[in-house]
Amino acid sequence: MKLITTFENFVRFSTIFSTQIKYLLLLVLIVPASMTLVSSSQAGESGADAFVGEVTLVLGKAYVERSGKNRRNVEVGSPIRVNDQIVTGANGHVHIRFVDQALVSVRPGSRLEIVRYDYNASQPENSTIKFNLIEGVTRSISGDAAKSARERYRLNTPIAAIGVRGTDFVVSASQQTVRALVNEGIIVMAPFSADCTADSFGPCSTNAVELSGDSLQILELDTQAPTLLLATLDRDPSIMRDETPPVVADNPVSATNEVEEQAASGDIYLENVTSLKVTEVAEAEVEAITRDFTPAEPISAEILLDRQLVWGRWIWSEGQGDLERITVPVTEVSETHQITLANLDYGLFRVEENGIDTVEKGLGIVGFALQSAQAFYHSESGVVAMQVNDGSLSINFINNTFGTELNLNSSATGAIDFSAAGSIFSSGYFYDRSDTQKIFGAISLDGSEAGYFFDQQLENGGIQGLTLWDSR
Repeated sequence: MKLITTFENFVRFSTIFSTQIKYLLLLVLIVPASMTLVSSSQAGESGADAFVGEVTLVLGKAYVERSGKNRRNVEVGSPIRVNDQIVTGANGHVHIRFVDQALVSVRPGSRLEIVRYDYNASQPENSTIKFNLIEGVTRSISGDAAKSARERYRLNTPIAAIGVRGTDFVVSASQQTVRALVNEGIIVMAPFSADCTADSFGPCSTNAVELSGDSLQILELDTQAPTLLLATLDRDPSIMRDETPPVVADNPVSATNEVEEQAASGDIYLENVTSLKVTEVAEAEVEAITRDFTPAEPISAEILLDRQLVWGRWIWSEGQGDLERITVPVTEVSETHQITLANLDYGLFRVEENGIDTVEKGLGIVGFALQSAQAFYHSESGVVAMQVNDGSLSINFINNTFGTELNLNSSATGAIDFSAAGSIFSSGYFYDRSDTQKIFGAISLDGSEAGYFFDQQLENGGIQGLTLWDSR
């Protein structure tokens, strides 16, 4: 896959394949604990009873199910066997280390089945592995088996098969859509067909598309035409230990203590996400401090869709709307607006008519007033909403530059100032990134509206949010 070499080309739509596959952007990284496990052959087990891994971290509600047996709660140290299904609740999150040192995380609202895990420690090239992601999101980091027997590894989803070539990747799956992001290595995705069946192993070749970690893209398979969007989120593994889990357990204190202990010992990596799941305590805190430019209640889709710029959310799980203030489901906004920039969670959509996608000329210097925003602070203690007290945005269309500042506050952080500056392109897209923060956004074609996503890493956590602006 050809790497996009300029920002302008990088964010443009293009039809690349005749299959029903498109590219998007994204973020999300977890690595479970470092443990020494024995292989199933060493344990003297085989087949459906084979011990193949062990749970290394549990947050929230999570279970293991298998045919003919009662559902059981997952705990740290719980054994994982062939034919087990790992099921996570809305606030559940599970990390597993397998016998070949493979690492898998199962994110909230997911169901992952261990179909087969035959690891041959003496001849790893003869190993065979198959997972079935029935729904939800999982991250997989290949162990010795997948690295040595790439033609005998398979991750099935409801509509597509994924093979690997020594890889670290994230997959989000539903009955209609599959999205994948590669952090390192290469995956091969193909829709199921007569030549690519769920029963087979390894990558399929019919209608298949490769995606590499250096392509800065996300691969999506659904009923839409192929499109290419901007990838904005960092995938540098060196920053993962400083980032935070997206979920806190039913007992936030004990969960936080457990995570802190394991993080301090270097046993786990923590995850930074924009998909927010909070406990009842955090939800109460959100309600208590959400004010100023953050709407007290979600703005209706009817009002938001009347704007030229609209934030759409890719994944809209049950209850998620209560946390979102200025977004609508992508399925709604895509009927009237065109995608500009995106990450795995959000896309900024814009009204474009008659194929015109460049900003009007002669706009000069335009100042913008903040209209609405949403922002969150995430740390190892959980997630809290932030006030967005004030902000400024100025765009100079003469020298194609922008500058912005936001004033944020929360009980957990105190006052925080976010500021950024960079270039804006004729398409109206602007983008900037440093070691500790990033921003991407766009303006309407007539220069009357603007919106951007921002992210800033702090010493003990990070802030993320969305904004909408009107010209003064």
